[in-house]
Amino acid sequence: MRTIEELGRRAREAASFLASAGSREKDRGLLAMAAALREHTAEILAANALDTAHGVESRMSRALLDRLALDEKRIQGIAAAVEEIVALPDPVGRVDQGSVRPNGLSITRVRVPLGVAGIIYEARPNVTVDAAALCLKSGNACILRGGKEAIETNLALAGIMGRALEQAGFPAGAVQLVEDTSRETSREMMRANGLIDVLIPRGGAGLIRAVVENSTVPVIQTGVGNCHVYIDSPCDLQMGVRIIENAKCSRPSVCNAAETLLVHREVAEEFLPLAKAALDRYEVQLRGCPETRRILGESVRPATEEDYATEFGDYILAVRVVDSLEEAIDHIRQYSTGHSEAIVTSDYSHSRLFTQQVDAAAVYVNASTRFTDGGEFGLGAEIGISTQKLHARGPMGLGELTTTKYIVLGSGQTR
Repeated sequence: MRTIEELGRRAREAASFLASAGSREKDRGLLAMAAALREHTAEILAANALDTAHGVESRMSRALLDRLALDEKRIQGIAAAVEEIVALPDPVGRVDQGSVRPNGLSITRVRVPLGVAGIIYEARPNVTVDAAALCLKSGNACILRGGKEAIETNLALAGIMGRALEQAGFPAGAVQLVEDTSRETSREMMRANGLIDVLIPRGGAGLIRAVVENSTVPVIQTGVGNCHVYIDSPCDLQMGVRIIENAKCSRPSVCNAAETLLVHREVAEEFLPLAKAALDRYEVQLRGCPETRRILGESVRPATEEDYATEFGDYILAVRVVDSLEEAIDHIRQYSTGHSEAIVTSDYSHSRLFTQQVDAAAVYVNASTRFTDGGEFGLGAEIGISTQKLHARGPMGLGELTTTKYIVLGSGQTR
């Protein structure tokens, strides 16, 4: 079992190779990865069956089991996603800007890889493939550290991709998996300055907070999604029902799922029973303020301060009735993680105020928060949703996995 230092040194060597690899070369490696995943579907499913069995034994939640489980259709989808990355433009070498100075110097700013990316994530084995493919296309070597819940699946996926890349002529350190899932390996990655250029955590609030607070390696913060849907007055109530149903129930374990429903008092009496009827079909547990419980009854649990601050990642929804748009915005300002926030309204001025005053990577008017995704935005595949403001914000695609370098061409100029 290789140490983080060993993995880092191998990745650093591979990063030098990848930095000068051409688009066709990288695309050939991606196609080899996709073909190998399809060819070894049975091996992946057998490994995943071990992980899901352990998940059931450990009483993993329904939503987390959904994140973990793979079937043949999902594996085909993962392989297809790799092939879609092939079709995306290569950001490496793109000229952002250029000029010729009065002294004759030609100065261009070009896109270059970050180098070695460390990805720390939890129980989503598709991240193993997504991260590897995006890093390869953008010219970065990657060190992947998944959670213990998916270790058997991740070992299978990383082994299959690694062998495919080596057969296609890539160095062994291009894609590597940390086999030790103890907390110590995460801490070692956070201190691997000089070996890892950037850490990207993907997972729950606890994981991301631990990486941000303890890492000396630069971190791109992604993924924490305490997202809100606010039902304004006036609005199309049926539209509001469809949006909260989709935002909460289409896939509650993902970071762009809604966790809190805010409802204007003027429409609460009519809207809340409609919303509850839709959410009951998915057995969503509601945790509400006193006014919500007065309207819907004691089947709604009392909401605590912690509930409004929690990313549940499950079929649980906090609910609060507010007196005004301004109160809704204040609530979001207090509890939002800056991921995705939505308003359902028929008032243009309210939509303008909401989009101006709500500070998040994506702000929606009359649409579900579930659209916060690189593919849905027309940006292609992404490694996560950045909720910070420096370097990248929102869906992190290929371009966000690069940095810039100035190329200066002269003819003997001195200063």
